[in-house]
Formats: sequence, C-alpha cells, structure tokens
Amino acid sequence: MKECSKSIARRIHDPDFMNRYFAGNGIDIGGKPDPLILYRELFPKAHSIKTWDLEDGDAQRLAGLDDESLDFVHSSHCLEHLANPHEGLANWFRVLRPTGHLVVTVPDEDLYEQGVFPSTFNRDHKWTFTIHKSHSWSDRSINVLDLLVALGPAAQIVKVQLLDASYRYSLPRFDQTLTPVGECGIEFVVRKRTREELTADGRLPGSSQPQREVRVHLNQYRDDHATIRAANPSRPPFENDSDV
Repeated sequence: MKECSKSIARRIHDPDFMNRYFAGNGIDIGGKPDPLILYRELFPKAHSIKTWDLEDGDAQRLAGLDDESLDFVHSSHCLEHLANPHEGLANWFRVLRPTGHLVVTVPDEDLYEQGVFPSTFNRDHKWTFTIHKSHSWSDRSINVLDLLVALGPAAQIVKVQLLDASYRYSLPRFDQTLTPVGECGIEFVVRKRTREELTADGRLPGSSQPQREVRVHLNQYRDDHATIRAANPSRPPFENDSDV
C-alpha cells in the first residue's frame, strides 16, 4: 500500500534522486493511485512527470511513445503485473534517452510473498522477484540481475537494493506493506549509456575544461602530490613504523 509514498522520505535524502535520477521530463508507469507526481516539487530537477496508467495503454508495450523520448522512467510495483516483464522492461528502456535513468521497484519474493505463490496478498501478481538465487521456491521467479543484463550493453546498472530497512524479520507471515513504514521490495536504477560510451566500451571523462578557479585547485592537488613524493625519495609510504 502506498509504496511510492513510502519511498519518498528515503529518496529525498539521496542526492542522486535529487540531482540525477529524477531530472528532466519523465513518466511514472502504473502510478495510480499513488503517483510520483504528488511529490514533484520535492525533486526540483524533475520538469514534468506523466502518470501512465490503464487509460493510456498497455504498460508492457508503451505504444505511442517514441524511442529515446524521456529523461527518466519510474515504476513502482507494476512490473510484477505484466504478462511479460522482460518485454515490458525492454520497452521502458526503449523510451529512455541516453544518459537517462530507469528507476523501478518490485516486490521481493521472500519479503512479500514469503514462500507462497500465487500470492496470497495480491492475486494479480504474475511473477515473483529476487535479486539473485541459483534456485527459488517460486516457479515464477525472476532474478533481477538477469533481467537487467538482458537489456543489453546500453544498460549501465547503477543500483540494486533490497528494501528491508523497515522490515521486521521477527514477525510471523504477514503482509508488511499494510503498515505505514514497511517496504518489502527491490529497487533498481539503470542508466542508459550514450553511443560514444558504447563505442568506447565504457564511460569516458568529459572533454571540456572547467573554469580557471576549478583548474587551479585541481592542478594544486596534483602539484602537492608531486612535491610530497619528491621530498621523501627515501621514505616509501606506510613503512615508517617507529614510535609516534
């Protein structure tokens, strides 16, 4: 219940959500009745957030949305409802611009379903998710790491996190998402690489020089390091174990 709302207190204290992930124009897939746009002013770099729900079309295909047309794609607890999560996630990634971010939350099968599937807590769940297991008790289990790798070389996996900070492992089997604080999920963030990064097989530093005040300080770090090394030619670092 209200899983997007539960995430807000955690996310507004994370500078990456404030400055990188939710920046520009984005979409919130399956957002109703708890959409991200309710909290747009808390993420000042988010210019617009379109809530995409049933009346807008199939969340698995996103028909009508152009390739590489959005700066970020967010979805909270929607992927587990799709007939084909692999196709769905591929289309969510398709509409993302290079350097944009895909931010998705899914239920963790051990924290939410807790060993029983079909789910007794949400009958519309078609899949269970785990970060990675060699074997799962669920015959509909999806390893999140495998799911992300399948997006291809343009997918830079930035973050995969088990959301169990407020989870109470001492409780008997109970849907902890019914509580005001309980998160029982996995959150992952994927950045879309640029064509230049794909050609170079990795992310490269920028090519433009910073302003003079920044250059002089960065160069001073380098000069200080060279000075220290030159002043101690006979004293290798971390070998002086004399009494202090």
